[in-house]
Amino acid sequence: MISTAIRVARVGSAAELAAAVLMMLGYPGLMAAALVPSAPAFAAAAAVTYLADLYLHRKGSRLIALLGKVRAGLSTRFLVRELLLILLLARLDLSQEPVFYAAIACFTVFFGLQAPHGALVTLIGKRRQMPVVTRNVDLASRLRIPDAPPRRLLSRATVKMLHLDLAAVVGLLVSAVTDSEVAGFAGIGVTLGLGTLYVLVLVPHLRAKRLPPKADKVLGTVSAWLREYRPQTVLYFSGSDDSAYQVNMWLETMEQMESRPLVILRERTVLEKMAPTSVPVVCVPGGVHLMNMDLSMVRVALYCANVGKNIHLLRVPTMKHVFIGHGDSDKLASVNPFSKVYDEVWTAGRAGRDRYAIADVGIRDEDIVEVGRPQLAPIKTSQGTPAGRIATVLYAPTWEGWDDNPGNTSLLLAGENIVKKLVAADPPVRVLYKPHPFTGTRSAKAGAAHRRITALIKKAAAQRAGDPRFTGDPASEAEAKAELTRLKARLDGLSLAFDERADEAVTSRDGIVDVRKHQEAARLRAKWNEAYWRSFPSFEHRVITGTGPLLYDCFNASEAMVSDISSVVSDFIASGKPYAVADSAELGAEEFRRQNTAVRAAVILTNSAAELDQLLDAVGNPAADPLAKDRKELKEYLLGPDEPTSLEQFDTAITDLALKAEARNVGQESHASAADNAVGAAPDDATELPKDAKGVTAG
Repeated sequence: MISTAIRVARVGSAAELAAAVLMMLGYPGLMAAALVPSAPAFAAAAAVTYLADLYLHRKGSRLIALLGKVRAGLSTRFLVRELLLILLLARLDLSQEPVFYAAIACFTVFFGLQAPHGALVTLIGKRRQMPVVTRNVDLASRLRIPDAPPRRLLSRATVKMLHLDLAAVVGLLVSAVTDSEVAGFAGIGVTLGLGTLYVLVLVPHLRAKRLPPKADKVLGTVSAWLREYRPQTVLYFSGSDDSAYQVNMWLETMEQMESRPLVILRERTVLEKMAPTSVPVVCVPGGVHLMNMDLSMVRVALYCANVGKNIHLLRVPTMKHVFIGHGDSDKLASVNPFSKVYDEVWTAGRAGRDRYAIADVGIRDEDIVEVGRPQLAPIKTSQGTPAGRIATVLYAPTWEGWDDNPGNTSLLLAGENIVKKLVAADPPVRVLYKPHPFTGTRSAKAGAAHRRITALIKKAAAQRAGDPRFTGDPASEAEAKAELTRLKARLDGLSLAFDERADEAVTSRDGIVDVRKHQEAARLRAKWNEAYWRSFPSFEHRVITGTGPLLYDCFNASEAMVSDISSVVSDFIASGKPYAVADSAELGAEEFRRQNTAVRAAVILTNSAAELDQLLDAVGNPAADPLAKDRKELKEYLLGPDEPTSLEQFDTAITDLALKAEARNVGQESHASAADNAVGAAPDDATELPKDAKGVTAG
């Protein structure tokens, strides 16, 4: 019941739901206490409403927005509480006392202060908002951008302002209990004084010298920087903050490419979710601003998503436009007819080309270029099980998705069977369980299955720890754990994140990543990953959640994988290792393979997981693996050849297309020059109309 209510309200936790319920029950309590009347009861109910409200705001609960939609917004809640306090004072026969009229005047003036306060906060935020937000662009030497106002002034400003009434509320309640007006007047004075002070402190931050330059100057400066930097290849992205991963997956490739890169974003929220990078980034929310930006030196534009805002860059004819996508799968998005607008479509391997041919959506075969998947470079190919260690099998199911299709995830119907069979395998294997981070967010059943699987793995790990057949190296593990702690401290100290107290103007001014630190952080993360796998016995079953180790690190630590239909399978194929995929919808092996290219070299599992023995046999005896040849062929079909490397293929494709763009631009200049010469060579009166024609025209 409670879990259902949480999902419906989308509040994220039972504590938030409880706080919201307490807060809403507190207001009838305030009404009852005012009518009785009882000052102590009113104080108790008021405390509940204040604390619950504050808790929900600190948690950033979605219930706050929902309350606003049902006419129970923040200002309304505070006003109702203050009006009920006035009612309490009247019921306590204080309506003829000066403190009663002072309370009415106080709350009237206090709410009058909300208007200038809100206007100032909004104006400061708007005036400090940049038309273009940047990273790794030197604006500090070109523009005077002053420091941001103290964060405590603007962060949750409305909440802070409204809570200043607490002094008056407490003072008036003390007066009601003690029959002394001193506390009431003191509280009123504190509330009005602090409210007025808050407004006055904000005013200086609207002075010109405390604000960034105006939009035209900022845009002109960024265009001047672009002319100096002369980017050759642009990665363009527009989307929601939830889709930031789509651009993040290309950042490392952009850093390594030979062409001079630039990332163009369209949404500030995506910039906030963007991973640290040494590539210059320009976020241009306004379409007009983007269309007026000098990008004449760019020759290739890469698009990793099909969205409407792409048109703002697609209209530029001096560059060639390429759809590179954000994954390689059999989903309909991989053959979107919108792809016709691009000059070329780049796919990982032959499979992508065939998808477009089969879909027949108007993409010409000559416009498709196979470039591999540069992002998969960290995945190591199969080397067999290291000597002295038992094999590792990774179980990496995807999440339940937005609907109840049983084929979305193996967790619900096959997950426990898979894990039970793996932990009981003979010869034994180690199980790594890495669920999708969204698991259980939509389906309570999926969340429950995840918890049961976690319990199974932890129980099996505990049993194995007490089995004399398995022995670890406690000293080495302790040393690795100590190293993890040291590395984490160094990584935290080397954080590339920007000061969270700064606004976008300051982060644009100071947002230049230290390349040395960036490279050092990558090196430390690699060392952390290495130490992680040494910090526990090589036979220990493990549940892996959180930010590390990454999925590809789990690939490299495993000899085989069990998963569902998702990009995880396509990526794992790069390793060449055995893998199994669950047919949770029970389509049947033949139909399952027909519908999903990535499972053509997989062991297909039914929900009973009985077929897992085939996978375990392949792990135990690679020489007798019947699917090894199929995996090799499928890998090349899906991801392209190993040589040249994907990054080399990617660079070659960019160079070739840039030459085409340059040839087109030279041709256009030649045509324009020829046309100008033709006009210049014409007789002086060539454009004159005959006199009689002029007369006709005039008439």
